[in-house]
This record gives sequence, structure tokens and C-alpha cells, in this order.
Amino acid sequence: MEGEKRPAPYEGLFADGHLVLWTLCSVLLPVFITFWCSLQRSRRQLHRRDIFRKSKHGWRDTDLFSHPTYCCVCAQHILQGAFCDCCGLRVDEGCLKKADKRFQCKEIMLKSDSKALDAMQHHWIRGNVPLCSYCVVCKQQCGSQPKLCDYRCIWCQKTVHDECMKNSLKNEKCDFGEFKNLIIPPGYLTSINQMRKDKKTDYAMLASKLGKQWTPLIILANSRSGTNMGEGLLGEFRILLNPVQVFDVTKTPPVKALQLCTLLPYYSARVLVCGGDGTVGWVLDAVDEMKIKGQEKYIPQVAVLPLGTGNDLSNTLGWGTGYAGEIPVAQVLRNVMEADGIKLDRWKVQVTNKGYYNLRKPKEFTMNNYFSVGPDALMALNFHAHREKAPSLFSSRILNKAVYLFYGTKDCLVQECKDLNKKVELELDGERVELPNLEGIIVLNIGYWGGGCRLWEGMGDETYPLARHDDGLLEVVGVYGSFHCAQIQVKLANPFRIGQAHTVRLILKCSMMPMQVDGEPWAQGPCIVTITHKTHALMLYFSGEQTDDDISSTSDPEDTKETE
Repeated sequence: MEGEKRPAPYEGLFADGHLVLWTLCSVLLPVFITFWCSLQRSRRQLHRRDIFRKSKHGWRDTDLFSHPTYCCVCAQHILQGAFCDCCGLRVDEGCLKKADKRFQCKEIMLKSDSKALDAMQHHWIRGNVPLCSYCVVCKQQCGSQPKLCDYRCIWCQKTVHDECMKNSLKNEKCDFGEFKNLIIPPGYLTSINQMRKDKKTDYAMLASKLGKQWTPLIILANSRSGTNMGEGLLGEFRILLNPVQVFDVTKTPPVKALQLCTLLPYYSARVLVCGGDGTVGWVLDAVDEMKIKGQEKYIPQVAVLPLGTGNDLSNTLGWGTGYAGEIPVAQVLRNVMEADGIKLDRWKVQVTNKGYYNLRKPKEFTMNNYFSVGPDALMALNFHAHREKAPSLFSSRILNKAVYLFYGTKDCLVQECKDLNKKVELELDGERVELPNLEGIIVLNIGYWGGGCRLWEGMGDETYPLARHDDGLLEVVGVYGSFHCAQIQVKLANPFRIGQAHTVRLILKCSMMPMQVDGEPWAQGPCIVTITHKTHALMLYFSGEQTDDDISSTSDPEDTKETE
């Protein structure tokens, strides 16, 4: 039709241009917004880190508070923000800088003179008091209103209502509350600092003002142990104690941390190790170094909070098979105060390679738990190799035990350690022992093995003296394979009991065999292994976790002050 108008070519191009433009906007705008948000987030993170680095508070950021929380500056309800793991302040991100300037954190030392030891006043902060806390004045519950209210002293943990707070309370002397016998007061460190300047070392006179029951506690936590609970525990202990008493052993080695004991009265310090059996061994090695330096009088007694996978030493000492937060940290401190002192035998394991014209220096290990050669050492070796490759995958205690089960099942089929009796010779106190057809030999110092099994007693259907950890004797048993180990753990079989001895000598004549000392495995060629007594360690035994099997395996607490 001649009357109809045809669209001009440029109008089609104009419509296509609009389409392209809107398409580009719909694609690029979200990308730009995402990029801009990421940039702003990075700037905020850098700003927070700068404040954290310069601050005297122990700030930690969190994406979600675990219970209703209110900002200490603006008093608004907040879901995320930052908190101080020393004094307990909680703030919104926007109020962080104001809170850092306005509120003072816990002081590990006071700036005043030595009289400050008896002049420590309450340090009150407002809001976010613990649940189920009660006012020291009216005895009614605190923190029950949905707002920023009520006060808490960051030292003695006492709480008081806003309306009950009086000038007398603000100026009242702080007695450090329930854990005063575990806390190192800031005034004490101030006085010690002054005494050292005056070249005086009579710390006992100064400590007498704190009472005879004062047994200061040092926390040594491994933030990488077991289920990675160490980081959170460090903060909870800092809130209840003086932050100077709390150490992360991955940042401050036990050798350095234990030098705090030299500022305390003789035989008064206690140490709580939060970690697995390997961490406990690390700390006990540091204690042995104190003996070498001539610091025997400052040696502490050691308690254990088990965070590892096996935790056999912890179980032997009554502290349980594993801590997963089932009891509050305050109860852990109460348990430490109630614990009794005992001794723990420590043994020297010397491995001398055969051949090489004896030019190689023998390897030496210190054993607290057990030494083994055979299937359980093979499981530990395989587990250790895979954990070194991907440590982040082995943060669950249940998963770790499942991996052990997998390698144990595999060994039942492969039997890599068979005919062990043809490859080794065993001597107990210098006398050679004839061995049956075994796959493994285990030398025990403590009652528990393999994550909670009493190996020496087995099913308990035969009369044998209970294994002790302070009698200078080692228990030596044999196992017929991985399947036999599993039967023993569920009390369906007994181990092959070889005997007890003060000295054990094992000669590996040929081939490579897996060995382990306290869960630290390696592959070993022909060698001579000699196990002899080394020293005693002073430990703390908690009877609250005691079972009928443990009753006769404990020591007399009165003997613990004796050292070699």
C-alpha cells in the first residue's frame, strides 16, 4: 500500500540501541553495586583492624551475638558488632571508636604504688550482664529487662541493679569474688615490679596478704587442638581471671609462659592445660626445662582440660575424655580448685638405629602415656600423614575417630604388621621374653589407652593389679591385630599380658615398622628402643570424674611436694 509509512532505518537502530543500553545497565549495575559494597566492607575491616591493633581492649568482631545484646555506647539492640574478650564490652561497629576511648579495659598492673594491693576498687561496666545473675544488694535477678541495664564488676563478676547502685558500691573495695584464690591481682604485679627494682625477692611476704589458700592459676590453651575450641576458651578465661594469666601456646611457647611462675611464691602455682595429650606433653617438657634452670621451687601442678581426640592422660587424671562446652568455664575453675595433687611417671624413650657404625645420634623422646609398635601405631601414622595435608578437615573429634576406624578396618584386611614376633626381641628388666604370634606391642604408663580403654585390665574377668601412673612400673601387652584391638576396646577380649617392668628394651631386627610415642608416629627401620624412668611430674587429679576402676590407681596427695 502506497499510503502506509515505512519506518526509517535510523528508528530501528535507535530502538536496538535502547535495548543494548538497558541490557548493559541490567548486567553492569549489579556488578558495580557488588564491587562498591565489597570495597566499603574492605575499608570498614581495615578501619576495625586499625582500631583493634591500637586498642588496649581485646576486641573481637562477630557476625551474630549468641544472646540478646545491647551496645554499651548507644544502648541500641545489636545483632553483630565487636566484643572485648577481657572485660566483656559489646558495641556496634559504628560506636567502636567511641567505646575504645570512653571505657577502660582490665588493667593487668596498676599505675599506683605498692599499697594498691589492698586498694583495688570495683570496675563496673553497664549492661549485658550474664543470664541468671543476681543483684548483690536486693538479691533479685539482674538483666531481665530488654534494654541496656544493670552493672557488672569485671573482676569479681558481681552484678547490681541500676537502682541499687550507690556511691558506697562504686567506691567499695573489690575482693575478686569466687575465684580470688586463682586470680593474680594487678596490685600484686605492681608490687612485684617495685620489689624487682629494689632487688628484693621475698615474694612470700607479699603473698601472705592474699591468704594461705592463694594458688594462682596459669592458663595454657592450644587454639588449634581438637575441635578448635581453644580460641573461645581463651576469651572466657580472660574475663574471669587476669588476662596476664592466659596464654595461647601457639603464640607464646610454654617455656616463656611458665616464667610467670617465678614471680609467685614457692610451690603455689597451678597450670591448666587446654589441649590434647600432645599439648600436655609440650607443657611438661617446659616444666622439665625449669628444673634444668634450677627453678624447682617454682614448678607448678598441672591440670588438664581435654580438647584433643584421644585424651587418655586426661581421662586417667579424672578430667574426662573430652571437653565440648558441656559445663561452663566457671565450673572448670571450681574443679581445678578442688583437685588434689598426685605424681605422674615420665619415661625416656631412646631409639638407636642399627648400623651406620653408630655415627648417628640416638633419638630421644619423653613418654607420658604409652609407646607402641604395630597396628595402632600404623593407624596413628596414616592419620597423621593425612592431617598434615589437610588440617582443616580434622577439626571434629568424631570425624577424627571415624578416620581411625577406617584405617583400623583397612589394616584388618591388609595385616601390614604381621609376624612381629619374628622381627623383634623384647627384654623386660634385662630378661628376654618369648613372644607368641603377635602384630603389636604396647608399653603403658597410664591406665587408659586408645581413647578410653583400660588395656591392662581388659574385660576385668581376671585378677591383675591395676595399672598405676606413679609406681615406676610399665605395663607391657601384646595384640594380635587391629581386630583384636577393636575387641579389647569394647571389652570382648583381653590383651596378651606380657608383664610389668622398670626397664623395657625392644630390638627391631629387620624391615620398617610403624612406632609411636604418645600419639606422635613415625616409620622406623632396624633399631634398639630402650625405655627407662626419667622423672616425675606434679599433676592435679579431679576425683569428680572418678570411676570404680580408678580408685586404687590414684596416689597419696601428701606426697606431691616431693620432687626428684
